[in-house]
Order: sequence, then structure tokens, then C-alpha cells
Amino acid sequence: MIVWIFRAAALIITPVLTWLTVSKDLKGLAFGVLIGLVIIGIEYVFESVSLFSLIIAIIGAVAGIIISKLLDYSVAQIANPDFNEIWLKYNLIISYALALLGMIVSVKKIPELDDLDKNILSVGKKGGKNMKVLDLSAIVDGRVLDICDTHFITGGIITPRFVVQELHSLAESPDHINRAKGRRGLDILARLQESRDIPFRVIDRDIKETADNQMKLVIIAKELGASIITIDFNINKLAALENVTVLNVNDLTIALKPVVLPGEDMNVFVMKDGKEKEQGVGYLDDGTMIVIEDGRDFIGKKVDAVVQSILQTSQGRIIFTRVKGKAATQGPKQP
Repeated sequence: MIVWIFRAAALIITPVLTWLTVSKDLKGLAFGVLIGLVIIGIEYVFESVSLFSLIIAIIGAVAGIIISKLLDYSVAQIANPDFNEIWLKYNLIISYALALLGMIVSVKKIPELDDLDKNILSVGKKGGKNMKVLDLSAIVDGRVLDICDTHFITGGIITPRFVVQELHSLAESPDHINRAKGRRGLDILARLQESRDIPFRVIDRDIKETADNQMKLVIIAKELGASIITIDFNINKLAALENVTVLNVNDLTIALKPVVLPGEDMNVFVMKDGKEKEQGVGYLDDGTMIVIEDGRDFIGKKVDAVVQSILQTSQGRIIFTRVKGKAATQGPKQP
């Protein structure tokens, strides 16, 4: 609404002003209408231009004018009358050309500001510092913060701003679960920024050719020569197509499960009874189930046990043990 008020004022008030100040006839009114149309045309053009681009253009024009003034000073120092006369003749055109070039060059080079992030960050790749790109799923999961605290991750960690915007959208979601995820993710980012061990930053990098944020993330990682930290299996598949390395936190969790061999001793807290008679059940810190033969009498206590065998299932590993010191009269039973 305010735009139409502005345009109406330009077409009505401007002719009145020119009629009062320039010429009190039809020529004055026509001149005012022309000026009003020019104002509206400029406003219409600037409507599609971002404020940032406009500021950059003005800075570029000012830089061009400053350069022209420096050239004026340099020509004056030469003290050549013929050259000075030629310079003065074309001085206005040169100043105008430099101001216009300053505007155009500044506006054209704005997109390269994002590339500047890329170039600065790729120095890490050449210097042996491995850059990591953090995706939405890994941020919400939060385990990456614990991994960083253990110093297993080297180099810097970055995340694009569109990922942060996704987190903001989740944090404002009407669904309480998504809202909790978004707030947790923002808290994880805040704690990463406070970390002194791993450099972390949010980059203003976007890929306008695609609307898929996962694909954008893979392309950015490829451009930077970086790896992606995620727990999303779809990212794994996309990254494999683009030859981008993926660090999946879930894969790391599986790889770090403690290795036990038959005959090894282990200290187990017996939590409950098993499905078979006299069985007790305990768990490792990673959730691996331990079945203790003759362990029912030790429920609520810690017991030294000997590993009998290991069973790998689709749900995970099950370790069968027997209370240390008791004879193995029969094979282990499944719970």
C-alpha cells in the first residue's frame, strides 16, 4: 500500500512543484510528470535489487570517484600544459566512467564473496587440515560434540547457513518433537562455537541450482575438498555418487564397540533374569546384551564372568558368558 502512495505522490506532487518553481504552464507540468515517471522507474528497478547490492554499488561508485580524483592530482603533478588541457576536456567523462565501472564491478563481484569463504577454507586442505561439513542430522543428534571433546576430529568444522535456517524452522515448529530437535541443534551449534579445541564457523554459501539441501551440502563439501559428518544414510548415497568422503557417526559407534573373544574375563553387572533357567542378563555401556549362565543368583550385583561365545544378530551382538569358577557343563543358551 505504501508503495502506491509513494507512486501517486511522485505523479501528483512533482508536477505541482515544477509548476510552482520551474514554469507555470503546461511545459512545467509535463516536466514534473516526466520527473515523476523517472522516479517511479528508478524505484521499480531498485525494488528487485537487494539492499546489500545497493550499498555495494554506492561504495563502488564512491571508489571510482576517489580514483578519478587521485588521477586528477597525478595529472596536475605532471605539469604538462597540453596534457592537462586534454585531461580537463575529458575529465567529466572519465569521472563518470570510473564511477559507473566502480558500481558495475562491485555488484558483479558480490557472488565471489561466497567463493572467498571457499578459497580461505580450502587452504586447510592444502595445509593438511581436514575440513568437515556438519549436516542437520548430525547437529540434532549431538554426539559430534562428544567426539570433538575427545580430540578425534582434526581440522575445522563448518556448516552452511541454510542448515542453521532449517534448525530455526524446526525450533519454531508447532510440533513439539521437531521444536525440541531444533532447539537441541541450536544449542549444539552454540557449544561448538564456544569450543576452543575445534574451529567452527557458519558459512554463507548456497547452491542456487538446486533446492535440495542434502545435495547442496554434498556439492559444497566437494568444492571445499571436505568430508561430511552425518547420521543420514541418504547423505552417504549422495556423497558416494560425488566421490565425497562421509563420516557417519552411527558407523563410528558400531566400529567402537568393544571387541571380546571367547575365554576373556569380564566384569558384568547382572540386571535381570534371562529367558532360560538360572540365566542372568547384563549390558555393556554401548547396549550390547550379555547373557550370564548361572547368573540369576547374582541379580543386582557385579560378577566376574568368562566369555563363552558371541552371537551376531540383526539387532546387534549378544555375548554369552558363564560365572567365573563354575564348570561349563553345557553350551550357552539363548535368552
